[in-house]
Amino acid sequence: MYLTFLFLPFLGAASAGLLGRKLGVTGAHIITTSCLAISAALSIVAFYEVVLCHSPVTIKLGTWIQSEILSIDWSFTFDTLSISIISTVLLISSLVHLYSIDYMSSDPHNQRFFSYLSLFTFFMVLLLAGDNYFVLFLGWEFIAVCSYLLINFWFTIIEANKSAMQSFIVNRVGDMALTVSFFAMFFLFGNVDFTTVFSLAPIMNESALTIIGILLLMGGMGKSAQIGLNTWLPTAMAGPTPVSSLIHSATLVSAGVYVLLRSSPLLEYSSTALIAITWIGSITAFFAASTGLLQNDLKRVIAYSTCSQMGYLFLACGLSQYNTALFHLVNHAFFKALLFLSAGAVLHATFDQQDQRRLGGFLPLLPFSYTSILVGSLSLMAVPFMTGFYSKDLILELAFSQYVFHGSIAYWLGSISAGLTAFYSFRLVAMTFLTYPNSPKKIYESAHDAAIFAMIPMTTLAILAIFFGYVARDLFVGMGTDFAANSLFTHPSHISLIEAEVIPTSYKLLPTFITFASASLAFYLYHYATPFLVQCTKSNFGYNLYNFFNGKYYIEVLYNTYVIPASLGIGYIVSKQLDRGIVEQLFGYGLTSGLKDASQKVAKLDNGTLPSYAVYFALSLVLLTILLIAPILSVLDISSISLLQNISSFIDPRLIIVLILAIIIVRLFFIIN
Repeated sequence: MYLTFLFLPFLGAASAGLLGRKLGVTGAHIITTSCLAISAALSIVAFYEVVLCHSPVTIKLGTWIQSEILSIDWSFTFDTLSISIISTVLLISSLVHLYSIDYMSSDPHNQRFFSYLSLFTFFMVLLLAGDNYFVLFLGWEFIAVCSYLLINFWFTIIEANKSAMQSFIVNRVGDMALTVSFFAMFFLFGNVDFTTVFSLAPIMNESALTIIGILLLMGGMGKSAQIGLNTWLPTAMAGPTPVSSLIHSATLVSAGVYVLLRSSPLLEYSSTALIAITWIGSITAFFAASTGLLQNDLKRVIAYSTCSQMGYLFLACGLSQYNTALFHLVNHAFFKALLFLSAGAVLHATFDQQDQRRLGGFLPLLPFSYTSILVGSLSLMAVPFMTGFYSKDLILELAFSQYVFHGSIAYWLGSISAGLTAFYSFRLVAMTFLTYPNSPKKIYESAHDAAIFAMIPMTTLAILAIFFGYVARDLFVGMGTDFAANSLFTHPSHISLIEAEVIPTSYKLLPTFITFASASLAFYLYHYATPFLVQCTKSNFGYNLYNFFNGKYYIEVLYNTYVIPASLGIGYIVSKQLDRGIVEQLFGYGLTSGLKDASQKVAKLDNGTLPSYAVYFALSLVLLTILLIAPILSVLDISSISLLQNISSFIDPRLIIVLILAIIIVRLFFIIN
């Protein structure tokens, strides 16, 4: 069963990709969607066996690499951590496949799209199920390749080309750090399988574990779009909306968090790495939330919310609250997939109009899409009793209960970010559905709600976005639960769930209060006080503030102005002066020309005279004799016996005969001459 739901997405991808013309569009839809649906159903059964029945499964298919002490197997582990995310990935992917049947109905390349989508899902599941870091890395790299293919699906659009390339290159930065961490693990532990690495971590040097932890953090930052490596995530919106939904909910961005969760037995023994993760997550949450405040692109606003939520997840990992991070990861996948699918429904109804300033007044025309976006936004805002509330608020409470400086900073940045999230979420709802109509008349005349193939996935996700958090809270983060005891490790000194229960009530309620206040402010400003906003943008301060946030803190400007030119300059120096300069002159062209000159000089010695040949022959024999005698002379012990006795005992008489014959031959040739 486990291998079945692991490889069924690959079977669907291969069928649609290789046999697409014979199967047709409908056949590709049926095969890929059916494979994903069956995989999702089997993964839910596996969730029952592994999680609820406490029966983790490990399957070994064979040996991949066997080299001295390095042994890497084709093996897969299905424990609480992996199966929780796998079941989420397969469920959301199957819903996205179903949604895409209608969304991509007018595209002439349906077979290729569904093949890419299924292949993307397969490699994500492979990453999650891998029993060692090499199998994990295999899935890690291939999801980057598949994301490139999906973002660049409409490859005739230049913007899609640029976005796909940016995504691929930025992710390579994190991949480089992750690769170095594997080499460091092998140097320190002698292997890269989870069992060996995690069992030896407690007895290893903390500084070495810190280096590995920082490298793992950098690897996760690339995939999860943390500050500094976040530039690819908003631009990935150039791909089709189902791709954005899958990337932003359960697949690509979740990979970075998964690496940290899986490596918890390593991170727990490096306080420095944990503090660094906390700071990165806190700053990212605030940065992305503040950047999303004034974004006008519908999908980009949701994209920056993804970046902000990934910051919360990193924050939770840095505080050693891995159960809570896993809970929020699953919750986030449901409401974020709902938001993107709902946004896709709006785009379909408005002829792909993504600028919120050109929307408005669509509530009577798109009631189902409005309800879906509202449910997803409320869950994203962590409104009480919605799915996001049970994990997001708990993260903030756990941050405050640490009673350390970085925990307090994380709490305040997270609380402020919660308020900003509420503001841009209600800003999105107000500008799209509630304000005065700003679109052409023909859009309103033809606007229609989603088709049945889109309604089913959106309804399913909406139900999960409302009820899943309440149903699963005790299982994931209940007091005393052993939910992830076989896959996640928290050092006893880092357990603070009890402290979170007794923090002052005011600090518990503060994030919720900020959320409601910000949402109310956004609703009022964008529904009733739009002239005031116009006046704000006309002032110098308002104009500069708008440009700053809408310009994403000018991070991309810094990259384009300083980082990229400097990198290209260094690359030019390395290529032109080092590689094709010094190295080429010494070992390439220089070695070739040197050997050629030497051979020409040696050739001039061939003058055709017999005495010359005799001299060369004799010199060769003398040189050979010296080379044979030199090792013997190096071991002579002249302090104990005479030199003559040593020589007579070590030198072969044949060497003396050869030397005498060489002298006679040389002499004879000189006489003849």
